[in-house]
Amino acid sequence: MLDDFFVRALVAGIGGAAVAGPLGCFIVWRRMAYFGDTLAHAALLGVALSLLLELNTTMTVFGVSVTIALTMLGLRRTQTLSSDALLGLLSHSALALGLVCLAFMTWVRVDLTGLLFGDILAVSKTDILTIYAGGSAVLVFLWLIWRRLFAATVNPDLAAAEGMEPEKVNIVFMLLMAAVIAIAMKVVGVLLITALLIIPAASARRIAVGPEHMAVIASVIGAVAVVGGLQASLRLDTPAGPSIVVAGTILFLVSILPWPGLRSISGANERERKS
Repeated sequence: MLDDFFVRALVAGIGGAAVAGPLGCFIVWRRMAYFGDTLAHAALLGVALSLLLELNTTMTVFGVSVTIALTMLGLRRTQTLSSDALLGLLSHSALALGLVCLAFMTWVRVDLTGLLFGDILAVSKTDILTIYAGGSAVLVFLWLIWRRLFAATVNPDLAAAEGMEPEKVNIVFMLLMAAVIAIAMKVVGVLLITALLIIPAASARRIAVGPEHMAVIASVIGAVAVVGGLQASLRLDTPAGPSIVVAGTILFLVSILPWPGLRSISGANERERKS
């Protein structure tokens, strides 16, 4: 079954969407889209370093993303620049440095388009194993810290007062984000990873009735976007990664239409305050 490249692409894409959905919900709730974009751009630097040092690409991307996240935390505490300025600095610096490193490695043939926009149609069985093994680990850790992470999202001060250690939970969340970016890079590429995280979560926000429900729906919407995008790519001969993002965007536009009977939640914060 997995001998067919299109079937492998479907399996890999659905696995990536299943993991990205729940994490994307927290990105939407916390308004961390730009932070996710920064880690995604850092992935290209990770790829360049893995080729230069002959290291495992997934692990190197994960390591670079974690380093960028911790650097962001350290610089933010100095309060020399605003958070958005720091994110812009780190995001574009990492992306540019990665491109420069790849340009210097003339002895290595690199599919730059595939790195930037994904090459899901070329995934191997090993890639699928990495996505599902890594994705399962991410979901397990997310489930273990769900309550504390949700509390830190709603009210960090209250979470700290109740001994939930929001700072440590936030660091774990950043590690999980870095892991998802490392394993999903093959699906949609460096420039489109954030879209896979945000668009399904944003689409699920209107039709979900609770945080956990929203996480499940986000995964389902992401999987539907993968299937629809790959089908469109096959029929219209368009790039697979961008086609998946376009399919997700269409689902988002459908979700914001005034459908009768849909309950709208304004976000996890309001629900928590009411409870």
